[in-house]
Amino acid sequence: MTKKEIVRRISERADLTQLKTKEIVQWTFDAIIETLIEDGRIELRNFGVFEVRRRKARRARNPRTNDRVDVPEKNVVTFQPGKEMEEKVRKEAKVYEPKRKKPKPAPAKAKAPPPKAKPAPKVGKPKSIPAPQSTMPIPALEPELVGTTIGTTMLAEPATAGV
Repeated sequence: MTKKEIVRRISERADLTQLKTKEIVQWTFDAIIETLIEDGRIELRNFGVFEVRRRKARRARNPRTNDRVDVPEKNVVTFQPGKEMEEKVRKEAKVYEPKRKKPKPAPAKAKAPPPKAKPAPKVGKPKSIPAPQSTMPIPALEPELVGTTIGTTMLAEPATAGV
């Protein structure tokens, strides 16, 4: 609920203009603030108590950078609800569910050009690849293995010397 909504509700109940009601609501808030500044405490029966308290200086941590930060002492306003308000709220209040922030979209990155397609291979005579030369002697092949493939290599007839 906003101050504007409070003004509208009160103006309807009190049969006053919204302009005059807004002025009265603002006077009420100003009176609460002035009393807190001057006296440090304001008690509104059946509503609650506003009080100014001193928060001590402390060392804190910046969650983004994990750096230590010195926080100076400061005055803070506390509120303690009255019994009547507390009982009514406990029984009848709707629980406030904060609106979740939508996740921010990732920053638009410059799109990389699509990978270039490889040119299609030329159709024609296949290139012959020279066989690797080995210095190790090749053992004689068993006759039943000749003509079979192992992996991608075709086993051939053993070469005969001097033929």
